[in-house]
Amino acid sequence: MSKVKKIKGFADMFPPESDVFTFLENTAREVFSAYGYGELRTPILERTELFCRSIGAETDVVQKEMYTFPDRKGRSLTMRPEATAGVMRSYIEASLHSQEQISKLFTFGPMFRYERPQKGRMRQFHQINCECLGPQEPYADAEIVIMLLMFLKRIGLSDLELQINSLGCRDCRPGYHAALKEFLAALNTDELCEDCRRRMETNPLRVLDCKVPRCKEMTADAPVILDHTCKTCSAHHAAVVSMLDRAGVSYVANPRLVRGLDYYNRTTFEVVCGDIGAQSSVAGGGRYDGLISQLGGPDVAGIGFACGMERLALALEQKAAHESVRPDFLVAVLEEDGLERGMMLAQALRESGLKGEVSFAARSMKSQMRQAGKRNVRKVLLLGGNELVEGTVTIKDMDSGEQATVSMDAAPEAVAQ
Repeated sequence: MSKVKKIKGFADMFPPESDVFTFLENTAREVFSAYGYGELRTPILERTELFCRSIGAETDVVQKEMYTFPDRKGRSLTMRPEATAGVMRSYIEASLHSQEQISKLFTFGPMFRYERPQKGRMRQFHQINCECLGPQEPYADAEIVIMLLMFLKRIGLSDLELQINSLGCRDCRPGYHAALKEFLAALNTDELCEDCRRRMETNPLRVLDCKVPRCKEMTADAPVILDHTCKTCSAHHAAVVSMLDRAGVSYVANPRLVRGLDYYNRTTFEVVCGDIGAQSSVAGGGRYDGLISQLGGPDVAGIGFACGMERLALALEQKAAHESVRPDFLVAVLEEDGLERGMMLAQALRESGLKGEVSFAARSMKSQMRQAGKRNVRKVLLLGGNELVEGTVTIKDMDSGEQATVSMDAAPEAVAQ
């Protein structure tokens, strides 16, 4: 019988790769909770209508990339391609707006998009998302950007560049759309890619987001959106960058930064990392005032961001995560009659706050040291004939190679050092 293989674009994740994700999640919880954020868990499956109404029916995500299918009652369901829409739906259903003025929520989990698998982006990929719902003030924009950068630095990234832009609002964006359409109409559209020709009619702003070199070259002199924003949007953007300046946060103004989803307005931002080549974006987001009311909820403002966990793992090269999850010990039992004592010793070490394993069968020294090296443990506790007779344990430091023999009772303190 032939074996069943995994689906293309979907990956199994074993240690140490899964350890990296655990490290990212734990660090995110630590940083975000310091800013008052709480964890929300939302379903993987949602009604297709949710994403069409939030992301935009003409976006590439909805048009080309969603995993959509009818259930047994004929209802169209979609595996979530991004997290924000599900958070908004949950926020509305729970009537959080009537319970608190500001809701700060973060989520982790898998997302699904049907696209060509590539390094750092599979068809099932994982994101960390933060959403701040309620405040319209630019202080919220600055705080969430600063929090994102703190998280990225806390996990060990340093070669970071913050790019920022403003997309205006529903009042001033139509004027920019008109100016952009006029500019695009004067181009030789035959030289633009098929997607850009379609976007010119459905959503001209997305032409600026095209990654095709020829399209970028032809639109290099396109009107700048900040030249067309209203006084309110201009003042909002100026306040955001002013606060970033006061906080000592460096940034680059990127007038082509429009993001890939239709719900963004005013502040939009992205963080790129110089350590992972062409696929350099590790996080991005922006403000989405009006999205909640668009989905049938109250008129509540919002701003958020998403981090691609696979991208973060690439940038980390697993260094920081490996150190954070490194096991403290391996109890290596060399004699059959020492197995029970080994189990009790390992349990005592765990109860003292240490983490590690114990061998379930007596094996050779060479075999157990090989396992210790593979597990990257800090210290090996050897239980052989002499130790069993004397009631001691020999502790070997795997980094220095030094050994010391101590009593069983002293083992937890010796391993912790």
